[in-house]
Amino acid sequence: MNAIRLLLVDDDPLVRAGLSFMLGGADDIEVVGEAADGHEVGALVDRTRPDVVLMDIRMPAVDGLTATERLRARADAPQVIVLTTFHADEQMLRALRAGAAGFVLKDTPPAEIIEAVRRVAAGDPVLSPAVTRRLMERVAGSAADTRRERARERITALNEREREVAVAVGRGLANAGIAGELFMSVATVKTHVSRVLAKLGLDNRVQIALLVHDAGLLDGTPHDEGPHGTAR
Repeated sequence: MNAIRLLLVDDDPLVRAGLSFMLGGADDIEVVGEAADGHEVGALVDRTRPDVVLMDIRMPAVDGLTATERLRARADAPQVIVLTTFHADEQMLRALRAGAAGFVLKDTPPAEIIEAVRRVAAGDPVLSPAVTRRLMERVAGSAADTRRERARERITALNEREREVAVAVGRGLANAGIAGELFMSVATVKTHVSRVLAKLGLDNRVQIALLVHDAGLLDGTPHDEGPHGTAR
């Protein structure tokens, strides 16, 4: 099994050194490069071809959110985990809409940061349904009507079955839960999720959940979580 190729981006050399030591100690993770600012990311990605980028938010020249947006707009972009010292809903939402696969706080225990890298490399966002719902609730505001209209227009690209799967993803159901509820195999659920992502031009399940929420398709529906509060 090939090691997960990881790029570290943080303006603090001590933080980078600590992360490199911690993550590089995992047998299945290889730190292939480090950057001190967002403007260095593009060239480093071209040179090192990482699977995952661990990206700090606050950097002096090009911040992590801008760097994430630029990176995720590229073809064959690596997955991005945003690294931060604080909870900031607006910044989290901006990063997730840009295609980040999740968030990790800098005071997260080392074992959990390592597990987050593994999960993101495997295509599983590191954001629980509970946190996702908090973010979705945060976006309600003066632009809600316009956002809902646009989201509903995008949802029309889906057929009925794909729409049902998308709503189930938005509720935080795991693939097995969706399969049981909609009477299909887990493999078929995975196929539908892949089609939803492709048709809507999205990167991960968190973005499906955000779009379904924006379209108003979760209004009045129950939420469900896996045993550990994660969507799979």
